[in-house]
Amino acid sequence: MSEAVSPVFGSCPLPIFEHKQIVLGHGSGGKLTAELIEKVFLPAFANPVLNKLDDQAVVQVGGSRLAFTTDSFVVTPIFFPGGDIGRLAVNGTVNDLAMSGARPLYLSTAFILEEGLLAEELQRIVESMRDAAIDAGVQLVTGDTKVVNRGKGDKVFITTTGIGIVEKPIAISADRARPGDKIIVSGYIGDHGMAIMSQRENLEFEGAIESDCAPLHGLVAAMLDAEPESLGNGIATSGPVHCLRDPTRGGVATTLNEIAGRSHVGMTLVENAIPVRETVKGACEILGLDALYVANEGKLVAIVSRDSAEQVLRRMRQHPLGADAAIVGEVVAEHPGMVLMKTEIGGTRVLDVMFGEQLPRIC
Repeated sequence: MSEAVSPVFGSCPLPIFEHKQIVLGHGSGGKLTAELIEKVFLPAFANPVLNKLDDQAVVQVGGSRLAFTTDSFVVTPIFFPGGDIGRLAVNGTVNDLAMSGARPLYLSTAFILEEGLLAEELQRIVESMRDAAIDAGVQLVTGDTKVVNRGKGDKVFITTTGIGIVEKPIAISADRARPGDKIIVSGYIGDHGMAIMSQRENLEFEGAIESDCAPLHGLVAAMLDAEPESLGNGIATSGPVHCLRDPTRGGVATTLNEIAGRSHVGMTLVENAIPVRETVKGACEILGLDALYVANEGKLVAIVSRDSAEQVLRRMRQHPLGADAAIVGEVVAEHPGMVLMKTEIGGTRVLDVMFGEQLPRIC
């Protein structure tokens, strides 16, 4: 790959971004998104915190470890079975904080409103955000509003920023998976993406499909009740939970590929161990989609030490949002950076990162 010559003497050359225009796939969470981050954003803003490429930053401020995250929501339609863009904005930000083991505290929000948006729709979204914040135990403490001309937006876009506190001496990150670790998902996958698709395309399937949109910090707290196995400089060096991610854009397969790449390990999944509702499975088959790549908004993927996996699984199943949790695979030393799946018919399938996305504008 050729590189551009930097005009600043002594600085590192910036990699060439080959696309002349941004395309929808750059927001997919797949290979195009990774390219955008690697070739545009990281060269400009690289620092030790950002370089971890987690869903949040964990920083030391005084005597406290704070988790900090921001996210934008452009889902269409803005109302869907099981939720709406407002509830999604609150829970999505809360969940990004929770994936570091943090207790979410405060949110800010910015609204981009399109001229012509119905006031009653905005009121419905705001009330949904209020209720979601109450349910999650967080406060929305500041914000901003802008309005764009009719036809220059799509009803409403929401950006939400969250701050939380990491109270336990733990270090959870995508680079901490180790061979022998078990892979756990917290429940049925693909619900959110298929709920959006059914609403967007006015499709009716046998059996209702609803978004799984929910705040996950309570479930994470239950998982972290186990004492860390060892400590170093006041931070756990080998706690039972090594990695946590909420598999939103790109689904479970993309999330596991990201972790495998960051940790330089391989992963092996067992197809018949992965929980997928029959309604979601049937809808995916009809539409030619793969549930492993469909977005979730109330599920998590956990990479857990082999010795603690059953204990963590029991704790998860005692929580309402983890009742259907399952161990679906294992981290291995072989094929680093790759995720393989043992299929129901006895074969092996490579789960690669998709170039774009099956379903755009999903969150």
